[in-house]
Amino acid sequence: MDAWKRVGRLIALLGLAVLAVCAPAQEPNVEEILRHLDALYRSRTSHGRLEMTIITPHWERTMELEIWTEGMEKTLILIHAPKKDAGTATLRIGSEMWNYFPKIDKVMKVPPSMMGASWMGSDFTNDDLVRETSYQEDYTARLLPSEDPETYAIELVPHQDTPTVWGRIVMTVRRSDWIPVRFDFYDERGNRTRELRFSEVRTLGGRTIPTVMEVVPLTKEGHRTVVRYLEAAFDIELPRDLFSLRSLRRG
Repeated sequence: MDAWKRVGRLIALLGLAVLAVCAPAQEPNVEEILRHLDALYRSRTSHGRLEMTIITPHWERTMELEIWTEGMEKTLILIHAPKKDAGTATLRIGSEMWNYFPKIDKVMKVPPSMMGASWMGSDFTNDDLVRETSYQEDYTARLLPSEDPETYAIELVPHQDTPTVWGRIVMTVRRSDWIPVRFDFYDERGNRTRELRFSEVRTLGGRTIPTVMEVVPLTKEGHRTVVRYLEAAFDIELPRDLFSLRSLRRG
């Protein structure tokens, strides 16, 4: 009898093990992932030095940039090199954006309709660089089936009033730490027209981030733009008047 009891307990344990294996994994909180992605390169404040290389079939050029942010609302970008572009700057406060061109000593406001336009001839848009939109607040998100067990796939569809040229975005992020791997951008007709690839994950400023971002426009053969973070710091003290038109002119 004792032997049969032991067999019964063994069968019961095996049954529980099978149920544990077959039980579906708990779905992630998509809102938390989007909140993480929104703040990945930002914080209360941030400062970074970057290198941007624009590659086309006919020419290639590299710019050295410095960028400051405060939350999701304020961004300042300053070009240090090459010499002909040095002093050119971009400022965003809320939904307003300005560019300063030192050669003509003029500040020009960027209309909302131009947020999807190229920034300084690169394959990044104005919105890519200053991030006017929030993944969490400006898109409707849902989890998609992922072919890779190591990643999640998340589809973003913009709200009607979201200023964007994209019909939808599909994000691929690592399951382990929600680090982005690739974003696929689709136009309003459903055509995949652009890829944003993330690589070289390492720790900068105490935060683990992909330090290289590469944009590949699928409609322009041989074109791509690569941004490489050289330095980054988060939650630092910044001058009170940093995000101002006066600061934009000072460079």
